[in-house]
Amino acid sequence: VPALATEQRFAQRLRQRLEEERLLDGRYRLQRVPGGRVALPVLQEQLSQLRLPPEMPCELLRIQEPVPSRAARRATPARRLRDELRRLLGPSWSAELERDVPHAWQRHGDLVLLSEDSFRAAPWERLGPALWETVAAALGARRVARRGRVMPDGMRTPSVTLLLGQHGWVEHVDNGIRYTFDVTKCMFSPGNITEKLRVASLPCSGEVLVDLYAGIGYFTLPFLVHAGAAFVHACEWNRHAVEALHRSLVLNGVWDRCHIHCGDSRQLRDVADRVNLGLIPSSEEGWPVACRVLKRDTGGVLHIHHNVETRPAQPERGAPETAGLAGEAQQPAELGGEETPGTRLRAQWQSWAEATATRIQGLLAALHGRPWRSSVLRLQPVKSYAPHVHHLVLDLECRPL
Repeated sequence: VPALATEQRFAQRLRQRLEEERLLDGRYRLQRVPGGRVALPVLQEQLSQLRLPPEMPCELLRIQEPVPSRAARRATPARRLRDELRRLLGPSWSAELERDVPHAWQRHGDLVLLSEDSFRAAPWERLGPALWETVAAALGARRVARRGRVMPDGMRTPSVTLLLGQHGWVEHVDNGIRYTFDVTKCMFSPGNITEKLRVASLPCSGEVLVDLYAGIGYFTLPFLVHAGAAFVHACEWNRHAVEALHRSLVLNGVWDRCHIHCGDSRQLRDVADRVNLGLIPSSEEGWPVACRVLKRDTGGVLHIHHNVETRPAQPERGAPETAGLAGEAQQPAELGGEETPGTRLRAQWQSWAEATATRIQGLLAALHGRPWRSSVLRLQPVKSYAPHVHHLVLDLECRPL
């Protein structure tokens, strides 16, 4: 950091002069240097504008390990980012550019993933690599990437551009599980953490599980690492996700208890004690496959993910509309008692669960030529996707009669 060193008796006058001319670098404290002098940090990009009177003796030096000021230590990452960019742009800074600076981002190790609407104005592009180096330094990262829109290719491939760095491979630790993936090829969804935690607590010791939509291992890994599944058949057709899952299996030391079926699960039949169908908005296309892979003699449990759309109840004339149903999804209550918007909502979920149980029971009976029973064990809300649309997971026990 560049600094001006002067005798202690001149330090206060020099500081006032630098503050008036907006040359003092407020990120760092004044520091004592050899010779009984005081060093005042100055802005690198403003040094050419420095004009000091001859009666104020000082010399330019560089501080190798500057001490952050109290204000800098209190500043949030978003504030530090804005301050650094304001210094970088100098007189070109404007309110329009400030609105273009992100207030939040995803962090994966030493990589920050910016939102797609960040730094889109033309002046940013003209800064070139200096912009991304400044962003990385302000946020304590080494690599920077920016999201685009998810590609409509059936595999939810992200459109991510690496802006600073040599590769997009990152590692994310979640509930003690190490996930690794390439952010430019695969997505990581932090929003289903509650379901991953629930899966990790299920009693799966000794069971064989089929994960029909494994992805990078969102549920495959919790079933293996924490739930104690004896073996998992992980089915996935995105080759980038397959590579990520393979690496994560090795990282977590469970590669010997999992087989990845890349692109085709037709060879699987009569193997599973439990089947996970973690695809939204609907896993319905996989229901016949799930029935086929269940053990025909003993059956098992299906975990069926689905986005359920619920019709809002029409308020009575003169009654106020009720808001906030999305919050109801986080803590479901038992049905019954006084009717409220929340109980009406859960009644619609229950109707979907019962219809799904009937459908699965019919598929199993047709497949095996004998009657089966299906019982709803649990109906678990994960999150609200949109107004009146909720991501649910149905735990369905299926047994032959």
